[in-house]
Amino acid sequence: MNEKEWQAIEKARELFKLGDRATLGEIKRAYHRMCKKYHPDATADSDNVEVNEENERIMYQLTLSHELLMRYTSEYRFPLTPGKGDVYDAEDWWMDRFGQDPLWGKGKKQG
Repeated sequence: MNEKEWQAIEKARELFKLGDRATLGEIKRAYHRMCKKYHPDATADSDNVEVNEENERIMYQLTLSHELLMRYTSEYRFPLTPGKGDVYDAEDWWMDRFGQDPLWGKGKKQG
């Protein structure tokens, strides 16, 4: 990705009010939330032409940003095999981190 593409992704992230990292589901929910707010059908009752035009402009930006993020995420490769050190269940995770702790784990108690 070049600098211009990263800038566009940053603008999309800000438009959707997303954090530094987002799941595909979070991106989609943010897009739908914003569409409900700015879609012309949702604001069609307004007699204010300027508001309607502004909402159309925002919807255009939302759509472009959503398409950009979908293209970006479609190129991501998800691991389909476990990585080295992946923990498979909660007890293993707990024991890996706290197993030797005398208070939380099964380690020797200090006395």
